[in-house]
Amino acid sequence: MPLLHHLDQGQGRPLVILHGLFGTLDNWQSLARRWATEADLRVISVDLRNHGRSFHSPEHTYALMAQDVLDLFDHLQLGADTTLMGHSMGGKVAMRLALDHPERLAKLIVVDIAPRFSDMEHQDDIVAGLQAVDFTTCTNRQEADAALAKYVPNMGTRQFLLKNLYRREDNTFAWRINLDVLAARLSAIGESTTSTAPFLKPALFIRGGKSDYITAEDKLHGIPALFPHSQVATVVDAGHWVHAEKPEEVFELVKAFALS
Repeated sequence: MPLLHHLDQGQGRPLVILHGLFGTLDNWQSLARRWATEADLRVISVDLRNHGRSFHSPEHTYALMAQDVLDLFDHLQLGADTTLMGHSMGGKVAMRLALDHPERLAKLIVVDIAPRFSDMEHQDDIVAGLQAVDFTTCTNRQEADAALAKYVPNMGTRQFLLKNLYRREDNTFAWRINLDVLAARLSAIGESTTSTAPFLKPALFIRGGKSDYITAEDKLHGIPALFPHSQVATVVDAGHWVHAEKPEEVFELVKAFALS
């Protein structure tokens, strides 16, 4: 497989960032720049397969996505002092890599996702909205937004999704994501993370106070079972996109943990 598209900035201890479903490395750029410049970290932001500017593939499993990231580690010659952070789907990729290859990491950060099964039914409207955009007639961003709005009323969510819109060389629009494959693999994207052996290094789980992706049960049982040296930090008044809603709090949490 080709190498994942990534952005490498700063110098110091490595921090690798993996975005969530329908996201791109761009979602993390303002924070990534700050960690590189203000926290003296080497920050590598990644586009996962079937997302952003990375390659498209008919396969979309956590085992393969973790291997993609591992291949990038090898290419960049990242050492065992690396902190790996992932949000949502990217968090499950990060957990998979940490559990399978603990020797490659110093620390793990997971943003608003638990190891258990995640019901992906709430993504159906988003998929329907993305599929409803007719690129044979769509001539600008506003028309794409109007088509999306019939299925996705929340403007913030639409702005996040529209980051995937780009203009091709023939001047028509398209999605950067591999929408057909992601739509077909939604249930697999929600699958639980399991392992015969726990990850015995430090792990930080950051949850949004208004999000239900990490529950009290996850905090008490599900997370410690696989990550016994973990802590869960709750960002008050934040939903699932914690880093977009409360960037200052996430900046400080990650900086303190990665440098400790």
